Amino acid sequence: MTTIAFIGLGNMGNPMAANLVKAGHTVLGFDLMPENLAVARDHGVTIMANAVAAVKDADVVITMLPAGKHVLSVYEDIAPKAKQGALFIDSSTIDVESARKAHAVAKKHGLASIDAPVSGGTGGASAGTLTFMAGGSDDAFTKAEPILKPMAGRIVHCGGDGAGQAAKICNNMILGISMIGVAEAFVLAEKLGLSHQALFDVASTSSGQCWSLTSYCPVPGPVPASPANRDYKPGFAAALMLKDLKLSQEAAQGAGAVTPLGAEAAQLYALFNAQGGAASDFSGIINFLRGK
Repeated sequence: MTTIAFIGLGNMGNPMAANLVKAGHTVLGFDLMPENLAVARDHGVTIMANAVAAVKDADVVITMLPAGKHVLSVYEDIAPKAKQGALFIDSSTIDVESARKAHAVAKKHGLASIDAPVSGGTGGASAGTLTFMAGGSDDAFTKAEPILKPMAGRIVHCGGDGAGQAAKICNNMILGISMIGVAEAFVLAEKLGLSHQALFDVASTSSGQCWSLTSYCPVPGPVPASPANRDYKPGFAAALMLKDLKLSQEAAQGAGAVTPLGAEAAQLYALFNAQGGAASDFSGIINFLRGK
């Protein structure tokens, strides 16, 4: 099997690395947080002293980091030290321009690369059912696909360098907008005396149907697996939704696209985060809309 360096073993990276170990790969891990390393070690990841040590003998390098500046900094450090012919996969959610710069760093050192952000949250990471949105050359994608499969429910090649990040921020702009719409409908239903279950039964089988309603319903009861039934303990935190909505608006501004609902969603999530909602699930914005 393959030797894989995994850099960034947080809430998403750790279960992803664990699924690679289960698939029989040798995983060499590094993270700045000792508690993350302890979890990874329990999952069978071999802990390395630093990122350079992790990549030195790796056939594949996967990064899962907070922002574009972190990805670029790590790539600049590790690309010159990587094994010749190694494949770089960045699964962070970052801005498109940084993703393209990361590809350029990899190419400068003769390395294949794809940007492959994910959708599916921590639940999907643990279950190995993430959707990967990949950007990069056909050859790089072909090499990456078997590596991604143990972590994935679906893998989509979206186009060239940066296309994965473009798809991710467009998708999550839809998600943020639709969750606000669903939450507003439940708030209105409450004011009108309509039960949560009645609205769900109607909307989930008619024109209001969407993923935010049927898979992630923002009120307890109708969808038992949704975070609303766990006091909005995050599968996908509101702080991360705000990050992605900001990325969508930066991209829209750069591309000259008009996205008024995306802009409004970003503003609402900024207010929700500022009022203490950052660590709760993004579906918890229903409480903000209730005035709580």
